[in-house]
Amino acid sequence: MLCMRFDPMHEQWPFATYGEQSDRLRITKGTSSFGKRHTKSHTLCRRCGRRSFHNQKKTCAQCGYPAAKLRSYNWSEKAIRRKTTGTGRMRHLSDVNRRFKNGFREGTQAKKQVKAVVA
Repeated sequence: MLCMRFDPMHEQWPFATYGEQSDRLRITKGTSSFGKRHTKSHTLCRRCGRRSFHNQKKTCAQCGYPAAKLRSYNWSEKAIRRKTTGTGRMRHLSDVNRRFKNGFREGTQAKKQVKAVVA
């Protein structure tokens, strides 16, 4: 056992006594531990663009890449709502919607419009 001497100037033991810890000897899991974190486990995903692609697993936690189908679960209603049709550009569907309104006509030309004569 360590030889402990009482420090009369500070009126406390220099080391932690049995059953208690001093502030100097307390092993923290908080602030000082976060400073040691300088490696990244996740990197950018090619498919969804988020920083969810795990470097060692080689899978994306967000979209499931490289799996063929997009990752989605029915227990997460809000997550499906964020990723569903209509949240992006809809490059093709917006074009289809416009053509549907006109009956999918093709190969026709618009009739010439006659200018109104101002009298």
